[in-house]
Amino acid sequence: MQASPIARTGRRTAGPGARRTRTALAAGLLTAVLALSGCGAASDSSDAASDERAAAPAGQKKADASAAGAEEGAAKPGAPAKRNPPAATHVIRTASLSVEVRSASKAAAAAREVAQNAGGLVADETTEQVDETHDSSHLVLRVPQDEYDDVLRKLSGAGKLLSRTSAAKDVTEQVVDIDSRIATQRASVARVRTLMDRADKLADVVSLEGELSSRQASLESLLAQQASLKDRTTLATITLDLTEPEAEPEKDEDPGFLDAVAGGWHAFLTMLRWLAMAVGATAPFLAVGAVLLVLWRLLRRRGGKAGPQEPPAGS
Repeated sequence: MQASPIARTGRRTAGPGARRTRTALAAGLLTAVLALSGCGAASDSSDAASDERAAAPAGQKKADASAAGAEEGAAKPGAPAKRNPPAATHVIRTASLSVEVRSASKAAAAAREVAQNAGGLVADETTEQVDETHDSSHLVLRVPQDEYDDVLRKLSGAGKLLSRTSAAKDVTEQVVDIDSRIATQRASVARVRTLMDRADKLADVVSLEGELSSRQASLESLLAQQASLKDRTTLATITLDLTEPEAEPEKDEDPGFLDAVAGGWHAFLTMLRWLAMAVGATAPFLAVGAVLLVLWRLLRRRGGKAGPQEPPAGS
């Protein structure tokens, strides 16, 4: 039995579309199954990894975290590389200033105020009188490192700057070395104390006490060096010398008429003074001489009257 043309035409027309639809549905179902399988496997892997990380020791966890961070940083080419923070530097700063001022005492008071306002202190101060009219001051100031440049600028502008010297010494390696030696020495002292606690014999205890005293003394010496370095690197040292200017000599000018009159009058008065002094000096001698002269004349007159009279010529 043959189908009608209409039925054959409809089956030919609907056949290819139906096959494509079934193929698309089958592909979608296969994709969904594979996706669910992948999610399940990933979930199982994540759970297993979580269990393994939970069971791992703390040190291994930190190592894994560090490795993961390194891998993540390497996976991001645009991310900046992580750098360790720079080590702190330790510098000893010193400076010496010589300034000429009008008043050394007032300038010294101003320098003390500048140092104290900056959070520093006056380590030493000496003020002395050079002559009857001039003074000088010597100050040693300690100021914080952060305020060193500002204080130096203010002190330099206090008057006429005569000289200025500054120096900076990096002692970072020395500080690190002393810190390391202190840590080692403390561990050594702790070991000796532990041995002392375990010692049973008196000879061992005496020997360990001597060793402990020696190591304790070395530790205290290192601590003193550390404190000295900390003080010198925390506070800068400024030595300030303040001097007053010397009086300028008067300039000689050509004498004029009035100067000549004044000089002549001064010479005349000087001559009169000397004459008066001469008269005053010879007055006693003149007075005694006048008295002796008067007496001599009186005696002579009396002697002439009392002498023998000569007889007349005819007798």
